[in-house]
Amino acid sequence: LQRANKTPWACTFSSAVLQPGAPYAHNGSPSQHMSVRLKSPDASTEDQPPSKRIKMTRSDTATPDNDLDEDLHSRQLAVYGRESMRKMAAAQVLILGLNGLGVEIAKNVILAGVKAVVLHDNSCVELRGLGAQFYLTEAEVGVNRAAACEAKLQELNSAVAVSSSQDELTESFVAPFDVVVDTTSLLAEAVKLDELCRKVGTAYVRGELRGVFGSVFCDFGESFTVLDQDGEEPVTGIVAGITHSAGSTTISCVEDERLEFQDGQLVSFTEVEGIAELSNGKPHRIKNVKAHSFELLEPLQDAGEGGYKRGGLVTQVKEPKQLQFRTLAQALEKPGEFLLSDFAKLERSSLLHLGFQALDAFQVEHGRLPAPADSGDAAAVVAGTAALAKKAGLEDQVDEAVLKLLAFGARGELNPMAAMFGGIIGQEVVKAVSGKFHPLFQWFYFDSVESLPDAAELTPDACAPRGSRYDGQIGVFGAPLQEQLADLNVFLVGAGALGCELIKNLACMGVATGDKGLVTITDDDVIEKSNLSRQFLFRDWDIGNAKSTAASAAAEKINSALKIRALQNRVSPDSEDVFNDEFWGGLDVVVNALDNVNARLYVDSRCVYFQRPLLESGTLGAKCNTQMVIPNITENYGASRDPPEKQAPMCTLHSFPHTIDHCLTFARSEFEGLLEHAPAEANAFLLDPEKYLATALAAGDSSARERLERVVRVLVTDSCVSFQDCIKWARKLFEAQFHDRIAQLVFTFPEDAATSTGTPFWSPPKRFPHALTFSADDASQASFIQAAAILKAQAHCIELPDWATAAPKVAAAAAAVDVPEFQPQAGVRIETDPKAAAAAPAPSAGDDEAVLARLAYQLKEAQAKLPAGYKLEPIAFEKDDDTNFHMDFILGLANMRARNYSLPEVDKLKAKLIAGKIIPAIATATSLATGLVCLELYKTVQKKPIEAFRNTFANLALPLFSMAEPVPPKTIEHQGLKWTLWDRWILDNDPTVQELLNWFQDKQLEAYSISFGQSLLYNNIFPKHRERLGKKLSELVKTVAKTDLPSGRSHFDIVVACEDEDGEDVDAPLVSIKYA
Repeated sequence: LQRANKTPWACTFSSAVLQPGAPYAHNGSPSQHMSVRLKSPDASTEDQPPSKRIKMTRSDTATPDNDLDEDLHSRQLAVYGRESMRKMAAAQVLILGLNGLGVEIAKNVILAGVKAVVLHDNSCVELRGLGAQFYLTEAEVGVNRAAACEAKLQELNSAVAVSSSQDELTESFVAPFDVVVDTTSLLAEAVKLDELCRKVGTAYVRGELRGVFGSVFCDFGESFTVLDQDGEEPVTGIVAGITHSAGSTTISCVEDERLEFQDGQLVSFTEVEGIAELSNGKPHRIKNVKAHSFELLEPLQDAGEGGYKRGGLVTQVKEPKQLQFRTLAQALEKPGEFLLSDFAKLERSSLLHLGFQALDAFQVEHGRLPAPADSGDAAAVVAGTAALAKKAGLEDQVDEAVLKLLAFGARGELNPMAAMFGGIIGQEVVKAVSGKFHPLFQWFYFDSVESLPDAAELTPDACAPRGSRYDGQIGVFGAPLQEQLADLNVFLVGAGALGCELIKNLACMGVATGDKGLVTITDDDVIEKSNLSRQFLFRDWDIGNAKSTAASAAAEKINSALKIRALQNRVSPDSEDVFNDEFWGGLDVVVNALDNVNARLYVDSRCVYFQRPLLESGTLGAKCNTQMVIPNITENYGASRDPPEKQAPMCTLHSFPHTIDHCLTFARSEFEGLLEHAPAEANAFLLDPEKYLATALAAGDSSARERLERVVRVLVTDSCVSFQDCIKWARKLFEAQFHDRIAQLVFTFPEDAATSTGTPFWSPPKRFPHALTFSADDASQASFIQAAAILKAQAHCIELPDWATAAPKVAAAAAAVDVPEFQPQAGVRIETDPKAAAAAPAPSAGDDEAVLARLAYQLKEAQAKLPAGYKLEPIAFEKDDDTNFHMDFILGLANMRARNYSLPEVDKLKAKLIAGKIIPAIATATSLATGLVCLELYKTVQKKPIEAFRNTFANLALPLFSMAEPVPPKTIEHQGLKWTLWDRWILDNDPTVQELLNWFQDKQLEAYSISFGQSLLYNNIFPKHRERLGKKLSELVKTVAKTDLPSGRSHFDIVVACEDEDGEDVDAPLVSIKYA
């Protein structure tokens, strides 16, 4: 959207005010309707009192890089990039209606970092509104909703100007905004507001929630440019060959990885030698894409003299896309294609498109929404929908049962729905102001009728208001379910971004607010600055505090009735004394909010063992997924695994990098080796030199030699006692990494070297390198030297001089260091095998025993010269502190290595994302995921069948929703027996081995091996194990596994391997042995 130099409308516009008729509210009572009024621009803000005036200047001027707080927004920058973030920082957003949906949108937009958000609402706080609106309190009932939550929303991001307003929506008022988000208007009002937004060039987004039903409409104008449709990194390939013939040009790429190009895409070429037409920067459209090749749609006109020689990188060129949106009035009549979420409901969107209009007509006619579970009101909505369907020729799509449920719960606003749609609409706002990602075009309808109780349970009495904050939810689900939620015992694992959203949702829903209810939340992490851009319960003053403690305190402010216990324990085998059998056995449901697979797998295994439901979710940038793990009816989380992340071969990282990722991975490894692992190894020696050396000499192997060599380098070869020594070490490190290593490599493998098969050694993807010469005038080299010297000084506890912070002075001192000329040596082995697990070992200066003795002698001499109690300070890599020089070291090392191999260099942010392994994250995807999870919680509490549950994958960038029933667990059958992973076989009275074998034989299974943890208790192939047949299994656990059975438990678990009568292995369930 081009906003530059745009001024408010000055022409005469109809002075008529849009009269909405009788005010209405979501609960049907008058006085709660936010009346939208459109007036002519002569009612200028200049004529209003200063307190009512909103002064904003629309601007497309890019926010300077240094105005972006990259520490705060690093995860978000990984998704959007700087350019989109700068556009967002210049955008102004108007949000109409601070109900549950409105506050969720405001939260997400403010966290995203727009310039200003104005909260517009004429309605006051009602007690029932607290069930979905997390920034309202009972004390604020009767206060204007926008004013009540303005200060709390401002706390989310001090860089965003947050204000509230009740002003009339005139042209001059609306014109400065880039986006208007409407959550409360009737359709007639919304149509006129959309028309006004069209006239002033403002994007319009409308969201509407009715119980478990919701809709979104987007209008970004007559001409909107999508700059990046999916947000993914451009696809690349390494050219291996180019063949050109009459009418055809085929590009072949190296076969390391399958090409991800698609027919019809544009690509550009660089570094192609021999064909000038591919080196002019002009993009080419491609066709016939295969695993490792493709063709140019328009063949080359000139293949060059001699044709393709070598080299070449091919990169996807992302094309902008132009979209023409319909107005709301047009889209109501001709909605076009709907964005689908559940392919089991292909015709549901067209039904709800009519149903929502009928609901709006009911509201206009009656001045209220249908009463909860009122059959008469529902019949009127069904009839209205049928009339619209007849007019549209869609009579066969009228599903009365669905429409009845729409009417039954229309007054209720649910927190999970608000969270879900707040994520979706918040993302659409970002798209409108940045052009990043493909907009929702133009309608999205969603329902979760599977979450509802059986229709027979939805009676007027059950759904009648109780005068509580949960009346909205009671009106949708009935009071009995509310009571069940109140008494839940929930284990929330994690208090990060997902955890903050989930605990907020649980508090609003009234979970664990009864006498029997409890939420246990645990997280062993503390709050960092980078968390604040999406972990919305935390503030600046929480930095350094435990996440679980801060999150629980914030949740109690949302709902003081919430019963919550905060722990700081990591959920792992090491904490089973905390999270013991009694703890797991008392839970009703487990909700994961974790950020790593191993932790998820452990919690999953505990839930399977104790047969507890697990609600799982995760996010990655604009993508999110949810998985429901329900005892005995679905497979578990660990039943399916993502393929392991592909790792670059060691030889590629050490000698043949061909991407900046390789350089950064190598730089991170060098940082940890030089500054963390080596000092830590030296400290291990210094702690007890005699014992350390005795152990190494006794081992006498290459591993012991490598450890001693590492310590010798730290305490002898590279020992430093002054900052000047550290500068000298940094200069030598530069020479070793960027000159000597490369000089040796090209000496061993010259540019014309060939393999044993005669092919050029330096064939793609290998890149021929060039050694660097140090220059103190090179800012990148100076920065690396400075960072290396400072970190070396920190490791050796050396005080820094004042001038250490001046990179040019440090670089000048480094330039004065005398560096001997490097002479490459013949016979040096450099690993070239991609399958090798480590770099080629350094040649031994003799047998290991003699070398170990020499190294031990050197260390004894060095240790004798050190002061008593001397130790080093190992440096653990910390990516989120830009003042610690960690990223400066890694950035400098990676970029100099990239320079060696003629690769593009990167800035610190890109380096931080890759080397720091930062997971891209945005608040909108987190909000969406947690809303979906809590919709599934309703089903879990009601013990719904598998057909009711949904696993979801969503990508807000496209946008795309894919919902499906969970997969049932694999069933194993044997001789009439059936079992799944959810089953356990339990044996009482602590049987002997023989008794266990007999028990299996009764099931026509031959048990041949019994194990406890890593210990083998019995296996029939070992003759001596026959002595164990008469022994109790508990005795073998103590004597063979050397494990004391805990006093707090009455059983232990063993794994029994068995086979059937045909000798085929059978996967038996886990076996529990009761011994007390």
